[in-house]
Amino acid sequence: MTHKALPLVLVLTLVWGTNWALFPFAVQEVSVWTFRSVSMVLAAAGLLAFARLRGQSLRIPRAKWPALAAASVLYFVVWNVASTYSALLIPSGQAAILGFTMPVWTVLIAWLLLGDRPSPRMWLAVVLAALAVLLLAIPAREAYRDAPAGFVLGVAAGLGWAAGTVVLKRAAVSAPALVLTAWQLLVAAVPIGLVALWVGHGQWFVPSWTSVLVIGYITLVPLAIGNAAWFAVVGLLPATVAGLSAVLVPIVAMVTGAIVHAEPLGPFQLGAMLCSGSALFLALAKAKPRPAQDVPARNKAP
Repeated sequence: MTHKALPLVLVLTLVWGTNWALFPFAVQEVSVWTFRSVSMVLAAAGLLAFARLRGQSLRIPRAKWPALAAASVLYFVVWNVASTYSALLIPSGQAAILGFTMPVWTVLIAWLLLGDRPSPRMWLAVVLAALAVLLLAIPAREAYRDAPAGFVLGVAAGLGWAAGTVVLKRAAVSAPALVLTAWQLLVAAVPIGLVALWVGHGQWFVPSWTSVLVIGYITLVPLAIGNAAWFAVVGLLPATVAGLSAVLVPIVAMVTGAIVHAEPLGPFQLGAMLCSGSALFLALAKAKPRPAQDVPARNKAP
């Protein structure tokens, strides 16, 4: 099945990696909040329709909705807004590197909140992630001094993604991944949409075709098709192997930013890419399976 997954991994890497350089074009005429709310609603509708075509149930257990809502705010609201603003304030490739340190923050948050003590391998991943951030900060210290919010928001994006992941892990929401992602997108679109209305003072206008095409592409390809490719990869490969495919995303993002926006790509950036990729590899490397009694039973016959 590996040969079937390789094209999907390539698609996933390209659509998620090249996505970052498009953010500045998507918000030339509309606010970040409008861009994100519109794209999230449309992507969620597409994912729900796709899940329905696959015969999956769209139902979420009522008791799990509070956890799903909390995860939606931590993950999709914080990630989508913070990552977009970060990519506007600092080079998009560097914003991607900061955001995709998410697996490392997940290790730390799970340790603090769930008591999952990190192994020496995970501690090494944390050190490498911190070194990657430091390498990014050294050559860009003047830019960060002018726009420190870009650096903070890049880290916050990764932290929000990690915190949302831990919340869902603790709640053990039982639903297909496509359905779970779609409902989270819709829940997160509500507060983002309200802020979009407030920022825009309720004024409506038709943006140019350039903005429409860019937003449409981000909605259809990175959010909808990218997620569909991701779930297909997970279905074909072990989860740990599939997770390693995300390692290439920030690297593609940094190279794309250098090509599209002439963003810096020197020794410090290359070193940060190496450290970040190594940290993600260590964080996502195969872990020991949980004992059978720790795995929640699903679809168990009465």
